[in-house]
Amino acid sequence: MDEAAHRSPDTSDLRAHAVELLIEAGSMAGMSPDEAGRVVEAMRPVHVLPETLLFEEGDAVDNDYMALLLEGHVRVATHTPEQGEEMVISVLGPGSLIGEMGVIDGGARSASCTAITEVKLGVLSRDALLALIAEHPAAAARLTLGLARGLAQRLREGNRRLRTLSKVTKALQLELDAAHAVNRRLLDSQDL
Repeated sequence: MDEAAHRSPDTSDLRAHAVELLIEAGSMAGMSPDEAGRVVEAMRPVHVLPETLLFEEGDAVDNDYMALLLEGHVRVATHTPEQGEEMVISVLGPGSLIGEMGVIDGGARSASCTAITEVKLGVLSRDALLALIAEHPAAAARLTLGLARGLAQRLREGNRRLRTLSKVTKALQLELDAAHAVNRRLLDSQDL
């Protein structure tokens, strides 16, 4: 994270807020206050200024962490290879998790995340997750299950979008084929 990030002074308030957000998060449904508290204790609070790049698509170094968005909004974007333009995937608010794949596999970031506003985060590193697994396995299991559930939901949504894109592509191809056939007939009729 950028140098504009620093520890937040109101740590106890942020921790209580983080516990509430984890309990309310859809993918973490069923997490008890005690389990959420254990997870939050493993996080470190970070305060980020607007327009701070949290991580960049393709980053493959120092990316074994995820964050719970406590306050503020983050833009998630990718770059289109053809035009090199940024394409906004979503704007996330409090209660959202970012970077989950990084804490699980440490692979390259799949998108860029930038703070739109002032942002407060609870950051969980892979080392902290491994310690949580060893010390509080029930809380770690609930967190891991929630992460898997959230990733599965995004995969299903991605598959749905891919099917829709495939249908649109097929329809466009049919239109192009029909236009090509008409053009071919017109050209053939002119040759006579």
